[in-house]
Amino acid sequence: MKKNIIMRGLIGFPIGISICYIITIILSACFAGGYYSPCVPELIELTGNEINAVILQALLGGLLGAGFAASSVIWEKDNWSIVKQTGIYFIIVSLIMMPTAYFTYWMEHSVKGFLSYFGIFILIFIIIWVIQFLTGRHNVKIMNESLQKKKYD
Repeated sequence: MKKNIIMRGLIGFPIGISICYIITIILSACFAGGYYSPCVPELIELTGNEINAVILQALLGGLLGAGFAASSVIWEKDNWSIVKQTGIYFIIVSLIMMPTAYFTYWMEHSVKGFLSYFGIFILIFIIIWVIQFLTGRHNVKIMNESLQKKKYD
């Protein structure tokens, strides 16, 4: 289990950086008036210059990806209920996501900013969870139908 967590974390690190980079491209295309904006101005101001801000954001994005990937082993704990798996996974990824979002200034540094970012995070989490659940249920149905066919062949 520890080896699996480490391997997933190592794979998740560059994936996290890639996702963060893609998001900056999308946001720049939508809101930066033809310019590339690798991070928010507040992060640049905090770190002293743009390269420091980009490095910090990349490292935190990598840690975010590593954390999400490593904690995915929770879904393989067959002796846990889906409620327990979901609850523990949600707590872990929230404890990774919220500080990352705060330190990179992805959220406004206020109670209102925290609550709206957390609300959006919860909404996205629920949407992804429902899609994954329905996909899994569909796959189980297909497997059961296949087993029934083999049983009567």
